[in-house]
Amino acid sequence: MSGLKRLLKKGLGLGDMAFSAGGGAINWFPGHMAAATRAIRNRLKLSDLVLEVRDARIPLSSANSDLQPLLSAKRRVVALNKKDLANPNIMHKWSGYFERCKQDCIAINAHSKGSVKKLLELVEFKLKEVICREPTLLVMVVGVPNVGKSALINSIHQIAQSQFPVQEKMKRAAVGPLPGVTQDISGFKIAQKPSIYVLDTPGVLVPSISDIETGLKLALAGSVKDSVVGEERIAQYLLAVLDTRGTPLHWKHLNNRRAEGVEYDVEENHIYNLKNLKPKRRNNPSNRCDLVYVEDLVMEVQWALHSTLTEFNGNVEDESDLESLIDLQFGALQKALKIPHKASEARLMVSKKFLTLFRTGKLGPFILDDVPDHTPVS
Repeated sequence: MSGLKRLLKKGLGLGDMAFSAGGGAINWFPGHMAAATRAIRNRLKLSDLVLEVRDARIPLSSANSDLQPLLSAKRRVVALNKKDLANPNIMHKWSGYFERCKQDCIAINAHSKGSVKKLLELVEFKLKEVICREPTLLVMVVGVPNVGKSALINSIHQIAQSQFPVQEKMKRAAVGPLPGVTQDISGFKIAQKPSIYVLDTPGVLVPSISDIETGLKLALAGSVKDSVVGEERIAQYLLAVLDTRGTPLHWKHLNNRRAEGVEYDVEENHIYNLKNLKPKRRNNPSNRCDLVYVEDLVMEVQWALHSTLTEFNGNVEDESDLESLIDLQFGALQKALKIPHKASEARLMVSKKFLTLFRTGKLGPFILDDVPDHTPVS
C-alpha cells in the first residue's frame, strides 16, 4: 500500500472534516439536490437520450453512483468535459476503457464550439433510430456539480440559434466556478424537425460519499464546496498526489528561464490577486504584466516543489515521511507565493492560491483517476 493510500486510510489528518479514519463519509447534500434528484429520476423516464457530463480529470469519481443504474439503462452519451485540463497522454486510455464498457464517450471542451458540434453529431447519430418514428425528442443533461453542464448548455444553445434563428431566445444558463449554481430544471429547443428539446439539470451528488479519495478528488475538482472539506486539507491531498507520482521531478525542464537569467518588465510590487489566474473575457484581454506575473508565479511554485522533493531524504511511500514532506512544501510554497511569514492564516492563503493554480490548469494537465485494469460487468 502506497504512502498516499495509508494516509487516506488513517484520514490524512482530516478526521474532523466529515471523513473518518475508517473510511467515513463526506456529506454535502443541500435541499435543492434532494428535490432535483427526485425530479431527475422522474424525467429520466421521458428522456430519449441522456447526456451525462463528467470531469475529464476524474472520469469515474465524477459519476453519480446512485443514478448510474438508471442512466445505464437509457440511451446515453458520456461527455468528459474540461479535456483542456486533462492529461492528453492518458485520455486515449480512458476512451479505450469506455469503449470496452460498450459506452459511447467523447472528450470535449464545453467552451469550444467545434468540440461541442462533434458531441452533437454523436448525439444525433445515437437518436437516428428514434428520429424516424418520434415527432418530439428529449435529451436530458445530467452530472455532478461544477463539471461544466451550464457552459455546455450555453454552447449548444448558441449553435442551435445559428441553425434555427427563429426560435425564441433563452436566457443564458448561470455559469460559475462554485458548485450549486444551477438549482432547477429548465430546457429549450435545439431543432425543429423533429423537435428536439434539451433539459439542463442541477448538479447532484450522492447524499453521502463513503470513499475518502473519491470525496477528495471531487473537492479538488470543485464539485464539493471548499468550505465543506477545507482548503488546507484539499491542498494536502493535492501535494500528496503530486509527490507520490513524482510529478515535481518532471518540472525541472520548465524552469530553464531561471537558469538562463531571463528577466521581465514586471512591476516590482505587483499585488497578487486570484482574479489574475482566471480566464479573461474576450472583450477584456489580459494585461501583459498580469500574464507574465502569473507565469513567473507558476514557475516559482513548480521550482519550490521540485526543490523540496529533490532534496528530501525520506520515502514518499511512508506515510510519516510523506506528511513531513508536505509540511516542508507548505513552507516553500509560502515563500514562492510571497505570503507574509507572520500571516496568521498563512497555510490557508497558501492552500487557496495553490488550488487556484491547479484548477485553472496553470500547473499542467492532470487526470486523477486511474484507468481500471478490468472492465466492469454491465
